[in-house]
Amino acid sequence: MADVSIRNVKKSYGAVKTIHGISVDVEDGEFVTLVGPSGCGKSTLLRMIAGLESITDGDISIAGRVVNNVPPKDRDIAMVFQNYALYPHMTVAENMGFSLQLKGLPKAEISAKVKKAAEILSLEKLLDRHPRQLSGGQRQRVAMGRAIVRDPQVFLFDEPLSNLDAKLRVQMRTEIKAMHQRLKTTTVYVTHDQIEAMTMADKIVVMHGGIIEQVGAPLELYDRPANLFVAGFIGSPSMNVLEGRIEPSGFAFGDLIFPIADAPSASSGQPARYGFRPEHLVLSGEGIPMEVVVVEPTGSETQVVARAHDTEITCLFRDRISARPGEIIRVMPDLGKLHLFDSGAGVRLN
Repeated sequence: MADVSIRNVKKSYGAVKTIHGISVDVEDGEFVTLVGPSGCGKSTLLRMIAGLESITDGDISIAGRVVNNVPPKDRDIAMVFQNYALYPHMTVAENMGFSLQLKGLPKAEISAKVKKAAEILSLEKLLDRHPRQLSGGQRQRVAMGRAIVRDPQVFLFDEPLSNLDAKLRVQMRTEIKAMHQRLKTTTVYVTHDQIEAMTMADKIVVMHGGIIEQVGAPLELYDRPANLFVAGFIGSPSMNVLEGRIEPSGFAFGDLIFPIADAPSASSGQPARYGFRPEHLVLSGEGIPMEVVVVEPTGSETQVVARAHDTEITCLFRDRISARPGEIIRVMPDLGKLHLFDSGAGVRLN
């Protein structure tokens, strides 16, 4: 195992700059996800760690060794791709052991490593099959097994679950997390799915436009997003954000006053944005009046889209409610879980 250090890394394609001086550390044995919307630079950064993309400026180190000019095969990393990249004419066992065969390892040693990886991934009964005989989830397990047998210092995953259906994605992310807990190999995992990032990672790196917006543990980003972008990206359904101003009586949104527990000092009259998550709202007779637009029961919870001053607000209740479209409900945000952001740059105020 090894740590990965990224220092002021930049990437340009001619005059087009895609990565703008990123610095982040991945500790030995840590599971780190790079998350962000399409085009934010996360896959480019992963490919630079792997050596599949050149670095325009800065340094990447693996286990204390700068690898900027080290070929991918000499970096002691293993990468799992989105499209599995399996050899169709080879069996599962042959696919998993091929890299070891290229290294010239004895057949007995290759067989032992393949068997061990197959046990970890429950592939023992599939070793004689070809990729065409496997489901999508089984093919992804084989791709992971091919990485495991190499016993690398670092695993790199590039959106490995994006080709799977929703149910299988849930199953596979559990398996990948369990695999990491067992092997404890340093892992960098790229995804655009914030649920994957939240459930799997020790640390999340939120990227946007080729820069890092915030780095932290999953619940740290959920509880205290550094800015509006992170607040909107982390959490599902997304955080509600209202534009108004801070007053002594609370947050003024039109003629409605939303409560504030601790307003920033000397902030009275300051334009700001007021954020609260759908799951942090409760029904209350003393709450803010809102008109119900849509009610979506899911069984375990009820999602309600309501309207206040022509702004739609998403509410998520554990209770089953009888409200119908057009009716008025009163809701109150949890005072301990409110978020205030600057009206201009969108940085956190409280």
